[in-house]
Amino acid sequence: MQRAERATESADAAAGGRRRTAVLIPCFNEAPTVAQVIADFRAAVPDADIYVYDNNSTDRTIEIARESGAIVGREPRQGKGHVVRRMFRDIDADVYVLVDGDATYDAASARGLIAELVSGRYDMVVGARVSQSQTVYRRGHRFGNRMLTGFVAGIFGTDLRDMLSGYRVFSRRFVKSFPALSSGFEIETELTIHALELELPIVEVDTPYFARPAGSTSKLNTWRDGVRIMFAILQLYRSERPLPFFAIVGALSAILSVALAIPIFITYLTTGLVPRIPTAILSTGLMILAFLSIAVGFVLDTVTRGRRETKLLAFLALPPLS
Repeated sequence: MQRAERATESADAAAGGRRRTAVLIPCFNEAPTVAQVIADFRAAVPDADIYVYDNNSTDRTIEIARESGAIVGREPRQGKGHVVRRMFRDIDADVYVLVDGDATYDAASARGLIAELVSGRYDMVVGARVSQSQTVYRRGHRFGNRMLTGFVAGIFGTDLRDMLSGYRVFSRRFVKSFPALSSGFEIETELTIHALELELPIVEVDTPYFARPAGSTSKLNTWRDGVRIMFAILQLYRSERPLPFFAIVGALSAILSVALAIPIFITYLTTGLVPRIPTAILSTGLMILAFLSIAVGFVLDTVTRGRRETKLLAFLALPPLS
């Protein structure tokens, strides 16, 4: 890690007035492909510093990356989110290119993505994947991506097409103001929602997406990571949109309370008796819970607005791309 930091400092010193570009490649057991990824990005973006951060690989990923001329770092905590957080913290540049080390993304598109970032004054450019063959995506991955992207687009009112793409270009102020709370593959979801919540200028650009080369295997588990991503979305929705979230909880509690109370009221009006005391208590408790939930939503909405303003001020405190 010290080696990576020293390399960053020397690159900063040598950069002078030019725009510094860093290619960030988080890796876990990518020995069959990491050399190709490094070579492709060195050819596509020859003035960029290429960083490979290893995440407890059991193969020769780190040795191959070092032999290929990349600046190598390590992150011992398992999970892509931990690696991205460490890279964002350690590496200093003006433009950041984040890409997986599995050779499925098109390195030649990097210059176009960077040009889009700079010319459009964006803070994040997402490489929206365009499959180059029918075998690129597993069916579950394609369906999950569409479902999760549609869910987020509906919540935040946007027209995103590929929220889970691992190929992105960022400005320095996006990277250095991003909290990075995720630990695993849900990091792409957090990156997207962070940008949408602060209404930062972002854009998607179509890029080719290829099948994994022979000998390379996906680390993404369709069901396990899909559930984790959905759970992360719900958590972020609760924290970033607390009023509608708790209003929905309150409304559901109120509806259930009324449904339980109607037979009790009918019996009372007919006989003057309340024979089902436990049901009456449950109905009353649910209605109290409904009012409390809505009240909590109003309080947390105020807190969230203050937190959002703080994050936006931290973002604006950093200079934009020149």
